Amino acid sequence: MRMKWSCFALMLAGSWLGKGAPAAAGDVSRSPEFLRGRLLYAQHCLICHMGTGLGQPGTYPPLAGSDFLLADRARAISVICDGLSGPIKVNGVEYNNSMPPIIINDQQVADVLTFVLNSWGSQAAPFTADEVAAVRRTARFKTYEELAAAASYRALPPAPAGFTLREVARLNEFPVRIAGSFDGSRLFVLSTDGKVLDVETMTGKTTQLLEAADYADLSLGSPQTLGLTVGPDQHLYLTSNQRHEAVTPVMNEVRIFRSAETIATLPPKMNVWFATNYPFGIGPYNHGVSHLAFGPDGMVYVASGSRTDGNEPGTDPRYSKAGETPITAGLWRLDPATTPPTMKMHARGLRNVYGFAWDGDGRLFSVSNGPDAHSPEELDHVVAGAHYGFPYRFADWQTKPYPHTPEPPPGLEFKLPVANLGPAAGGSTDRPMFTFDPHSSPAGMVWLDERWPPAYQNSFLVTRFGNLLARDPDVGFDVLRVKLLPQPDGSWTAETHSMLAPLGRPIDIFIQRGALYIAEYTRPTDLKGGIGWLPGRIIELKPSGAGLRAFE
Repeated sequence: MRMKWSCFALMLAGSWLGKGAPAAAGDVSRSPEFLRGRLLYAQHCLICHMGTGLGQPGTYPPLAGSDFLLADRARAISVICDGLSGPIKVNGVEYNNSMPPIIINDQQVADVLTFVLNSWGSQAAPFTADEVAAVRRTARFKTYEELAAAASYRALPPAPAGFTLREVARLNEFPVRIAGSFDGSRLFVLSTDGKVLDVETMTGKTTQLLEAADYADLSLGSPQTLGLTVGPDQHLYLTSNQRHEAVTPVMNEVRIFRSAETIATLPPKMNVWFATNYPFGIGPYNHGVSHLAFGPDGMVYVASGSRTDGNEPGTDPRYSKAGETPITAGLWRLDPATTPPTMKMHARGLRNVYGFAWDGDGRLFSVSNGPDAHSPEELDHVVAGAHYGFPYRFADWQTKPYPHTPEPPPGLEFKLPVANLGPAAGGSTDRPMFTFDPHSSPAGMVWLDERWPPAYQNSFLVTRFGNLLARDPDVGFDVLRVKLLPQPDGSWTAETHSMLAPLGRPIDIFIQRGALYIAEYTRPTDLKGGIGWLPGRIIELKPSGAGLRAFE
């Protein structure tokens, strides 16, 4: 899951402008505008253009010393207010991608440009809200209000037959995970920047329980939080990644927090339960530690994403060039009976697992996001000790995706992903795909047992966040129903159907008391519309009639 040059801080990457802060020119660095702009940069721009402002060669243009921005103030404003697509040249290097407008008001545009163009050795007069407003009047959306209205919440799609669909709550934060209370009255919703929200399922009333400063050591960098669950012990668990820039190489400080009390006591006090680190990722590819869940065996399973796109060394001397580490690109298994818990690698070669779940027979399956090389996104049957190919092989490909793709160690065997037979998500019986459309970004997943309507029983539901690279047509933005079929040779195929679409980048799905709760990360239901992003909402999909009574 990744994007092209958008200054938007994605769920999977976080806002990490740490101690390696750029020096500003003159006295501008002490101005309120500069300080506000610094925060806005961390919230909206850092994931693509990096804390150094250097971007990613060939993909995200640099902002540090950018001749493209410095040469034309109106053009710099227009890039934020109106977006940009097509070929440009920055500091002598050509880029040809697209960026949607960023949904911030005139003063915020002025502040972030004041920060950018007075950092990393650049110097420019501070921007003003009036200057921005004048340029915005020449854009597609003439005012901030018009742009925000274009990014308003979309009407809900039709519910599948036998279900009802309703909006539960509109959020002020970008949601990444949903967990629930044992009495079914509330949801706990995690945001990318470490906030935990309490959402009442009946009324939609939303209360902030925690922010990152309540539990994280902010001297290690701003947290990126991507995992949340309530354990069978009724304690809240949360995963966090922090880019620690005060050391070389820059490190990813990983923490799993556990509440001191059960969720009967709110707000919870979170303590460090497990800690480790590894070199921070290359460019935008520090996928980090994300989803965690208790398995049928009582162990805690944790997704640990790759730190590279495909084992590339990178070019920044502050970052490790060693590729993947022994604890990235796989699933961890932690024993909660020990303090601190002991951790083992459960499976390897999984590039970026965002969701995993167990079927009715206790078999573990995961969904992973593929590389920029356009291979399918994977659904894998995860077996202890197995290797799933990354960074040596993607999906069922037999050729190297990149010149730098390493040779696999002698004797290493790979397990193939599930073969998607369609009719949805790119597969067909004539040409199976291993597994979903490239760049569709599978995210959360749940298992539906025999209590659900017959057509949905013994199936997984998988949310797909949607493409972040330009595709024609767009892919994802939906919930899939996936029926798995075991094969005599031990492999798996899947019948895949679209269940609910289009949605505003659905990123997680959670079952509570016979209802499905889906987190829409934002509001636009496609990429091609070119609309920027505002926080999404929680929606509820529930069986009606006899289907609902099965849970009573």
